[in-house]
Amino acid sequence: MKKVLLGIGLGAGALLALLGSLGLGSVALTPGQVFGALGAKLFGASASGAVYGVDEVTIVIVWQLRLARTLLAGVAGAALGASGAVLQGLFRNPLADPYSLGVSSGASLGAVLVIALGSKIGFSFPGAIEMAAFAGALGSAAVVYGVAAVNRRAAPTAALLLAGTAVGSFLAAIVSLIVALNDKDLHTIFFWLLGGFGGKGWPDLATAFPPAFIAISGALLLAKPLDILGAGEEAAGILGLNVSLLRALAVAAASLGAAAAVAAGGVIGFVGLLGPHFARLLVGSLHRRLIPASAVTGAILLMLADALSRSVAAPLELPVGIVTALLGAPIFLRLLATSREGRRL
Repeated sequence: MKKVLLGIGLGAGALLALLGSLGLGSVALTPGQVFGALGAKLFGASASGAVYGVDEVTIVIVWQLRLARTLLAGVAGAALGASGAVLQGLFRNPLADPYSLGVSSGASLGAVLVIALGSKIGFSFPGAIEMAAFAGALGSAAVVYGVAAVNRRAAPTAALLLAGTAVGSFLAAIVSLIVALNDKDLHTIFFWLLGGFGGKGWPDLATAFPPAFIAISGALLLAKPLDILGAGEEAAGILGLNVSLLRALAVAAASLGAAAAVAAGGVIGFVGLLGPHFARLLVGSLHRRLIPASAVTGAILLMLADALSRSVAAPLELPVGIVTALLGAPIFLRLLATSREGRRL
């Protein structure tokens, strides 16, 4: 019964975050207006004035401007949360997050290259930035895994972290070099690197959902092997677990989820780190419960952060990455100071 209640609570929390986000922005809407706009769109806009008490402008704000971007934030947050849970289980380290494999730096390099040079190389079509970010994220993860696979001087899992740090730093340096040499696009690059969902719509949601769904589904399939891995790689091998295969699949699932999220909204920190921590406090450490709970908490965190980003300084819209960092860093430090994981570290 407790598990059922927790599941219902998480689902209700996600729904409340979604509906609350639809009411926040430069034009504040009441819950009645939000429900009215949704009902008018679903059941007939012609009756909106008489039945739901909303006008066409409210319907456009809710349906066209806010619903798609809020759902996109939820999808990105879910992908980051599930990816963070997988990597924390793989590394057996609560400080691991989806960007540990250099994914954010690879995505940043792909996006910045298109922003700075896209018009010169014929790569300036709609969606080019997102496509390049997705390819850069997966490419950097592949390089990190390849480097770790040939490293014989460190344990394979430790080699992944070391390679991720090195490759990520190298790619970040290239990004900084491009920015320094191309200051005319600095504003666009700056806002992309800090993350955000401004201007995103239904086509972006349709593009981000399939890889995020595949990544989360793959993560769920790895739940039992990750629980076995918790006993240690040597013990897991004795129990019959193919640790090398698990490592490859976990890196693939986490990288795909992080790539989908970064391509959708830019580099947004702390969601993939905090989502699993909150989920672990609620459902424990078994991955069959932790991974879906992390996806839901990640979705809630990012939907709320997106709502705050467009409402706290309205009509100015803040980058979502600023909001997640300002709120996430103190919360994470508090969790780190009071949790058993933090004391062990």
